[in-house]
Amino acid sequence: MLLVKGSIEDHFNYAIELEQNLFEKGKLELLEEVQHLSKMIDIHYIRQKEPKGLGHAVWCARKFIGNEPFAVLLGDDIIQSQQPCLKQLMDQYEKTGSSVIGVQTVPENEVSRYGIIHPGSNNGRLYSVENLVEKPAKEDAPSNLAIIGRYILTPEIFTHLEKQYIGAGGEIQLTDALQLVNKLENIYAYEFEGNRFDVGEKLGFIVTTLEFALQNNSIKHDLLTYLEFIIKNKKATV
Repeated sequence: MLLVKGSIEDHFNYAIELEQNLFEKGKLELLEEVQHLSKMIDIHYIRQKEPKGLGHAVWCARKFIGNEPFAVLLGDDIIQSQQPCLKQLMDQYEKTGSSVIGVQTVPENEVSRYGIIHPGSNNGRLYSVENLVEKPAKEDAPSNLAIIGRYILTPEIFTHLEKQYIGAGGEIQLTDALQLVNKLENIYAYEFEGNRFDVGEKLGFIVTTLEFALQNNSIKHDLLTYLEFIIKNKKATV
């Protein structure tokens, strides 16, 4: 399951006017690229009608998911890795048969921005989870292993999300429901491999855009030239 807004729906939808325009102008390579996106997969959209938190957003999809394990991907976390982060978690689910949440270490002064796990025993990158805390104060955090926008969950989560308990920030928190699930069945955390980019904040969005643009050989040189120009001019005005 992917939590999205209208821009994502439009991105993967057919763009009839654009496609016709590209066809008429003979820009067939661009036309093929545009059409490829709409043909990749079939996507079903479910809207969260009220901003009641991540837990509520997941609960809104309960009828579509049914009694199956499912994935949650948060769009403001972009993870670049040799093996997709979600595939890493799926592999761990196949081994454990239990919910698996993606985690990474964060600086101690940033733990209050995340759900934080209290790790138990570990087997390499895989941790058992003793406890989960949503956005704890630095002095109350049980670790600096933060939950990062990727989950493989069992349908048991809906039993607890249905109660719609209000948690941190006055919202229905997925982390709180996971803590309740953890009392009945094992939950694991996997410290996935890869670089994570946070596009949920202004600077993170800009940094992420630059990082990916610099990996594109068709624009890398021009972008570096422009950045050098900006830096040179900024230094001159200081």
